[in-house]
Amino acid sequence: MIDFRIEPELQAKLDWMAQFVRDECEPMDLLFPGHGAPYDVANEESRAHMKPRQDRVKAQGLWGCHLGAELGGPGYGQLTLALMNEILGRSYWAPTVFGTAAPDTGNSEILAMFGTDEQKARFLKPLMDGTIVSTFSMTEPQAGADPKEFTCRAWQDGDEWVIEGEKWFSSNARYAAFLIVMVVTNPENPLHGRMSMLIVPTDTPGIEFLRHSQTMGDSKGADDGTHAYIRYNKVRVPLDAMLGGPGEGFKVAQARLGGGRVHHAMRTVGKCQRAIDMMLERAVSRRTQGKPLGEHQFVQGAIADSIIELEQFRLLVLKTAWIIDEVEAGRAPHGGARTHIAMCKVQMAKVYHDIVQRAIQLHGSLGVTLETPLADMWMGLPSLALADGPTEVHKAQVAKAYLKNAAPAPGLFPSEHIPTRLAAIRARQS
Repeated sequence: MIDFRIEPELQAKLDWMAQFVRDECEPMDLLFPGHGAPYDVANEESRAHMKPRQDRVKAQGLWGCHLGAELGGPGYGQLTLALMNEILGRSYWAPTVFGTAAPDTGNSEILAMFGTDEQKARFLKPLMDGTIVSTFSMTEPQAGADPKEFTCRAWQDGDEWVIEGEKWFSSNARYAAFLIVMVVTNPENPLHGRMSMLIVPTDTPGIEFLRHSQTMGDSKGADDGTHAYIRYNKVRVPLDAMLGGPGEGFKVAQARLGGGRVHHAMRTVGKCQRAIDMMLERAVSRRTQGKPLGEHQFVQGAIADSIIELEQFRLLVLKTAWIIDEVEAGRAPHGGARTHIAMCKVQMAKVYHDIVQRAIQLHGSLGVTLETPLADMWMGLPSLALADGPTEVHKAQVAKAYLKNAAPAPGLFPSEHIPTRLAAIRARQS
């Protein structure tokens, strides 16, 4: 039975988180703005501001909640994480303050699952302590996220791997202590056995940052982008830098991407709720045509559509989280949540787009200024539809999952063809 009840102890934690995010994390968004700000470990002012807040989170037992107990975390499970991430989604500093910022969440999971004791001590521990950040370096300039077109390769030379090729849009690499790089090591294998994952410290000789690309919402400064275009120019790492075995890169990647996609969706619920909260406040604060905005039916319709759409999406996210927990508990088959995770990825950008657009409209000219969070939300929309794979890929995945279980009609007409069904009924009754 699907059960979304919230126990009093958990509700108390959620209440504490909600108040803390509003009082402590949202102000950090204003004090230290910029997409890369939460990852800039060299900014002494922001780190000094953040450290006591992280300590308070740790004292509440809410640090690094994404890791299961078997991986050294608190083991809350995905359903609880859905409720927590909804709260964290209101602020772009909150995930860092709570030790759950992407891509460090996914990278910490695969380090915990596939790393050696030495790798865990060198990379996972400081990552979980929040003293360093990391990057997942997968997509390529000529291929995007399509692994069939990847050309960045690695080959064994004695007791080292040698990496050569380029990677594109390696987010926050300029701040990272290490990169987890997907490379072609076994080109002769079938697609899912060609890739491998390597840990590469960013100070390794041969790593060349060609540029740091800016996205919508970044300033137009000469060099303040956060998405790196990297050339790996015969970069050498030891053989034990590999996570998993040769050709197991897909297996390692899926261990992080599924969770990352649903966590994006969880946080998007929180972003949408913040936009709705702003709509509601505006509707009862602003007057036009002699009455409050909220008394106009067009406005009521926009508010109702937004609330209903978010509630539908929230329930999809919660059900997906519940399925993941069932899979991890052995009560559902491996991969049982894959289709629902894809559903979340598809709906995430659409629901966010529609709700934020309505919120901007209700705020009029103020909505298109940089004086509310709405502009930042709007500029983040295109990236949300592309992160962890474009929406179209996930739509196809959902359709294929259902099509493979569909059966063709047994005769000339569809199985729901009324004349054919009536004839069959009458034949049985005669």
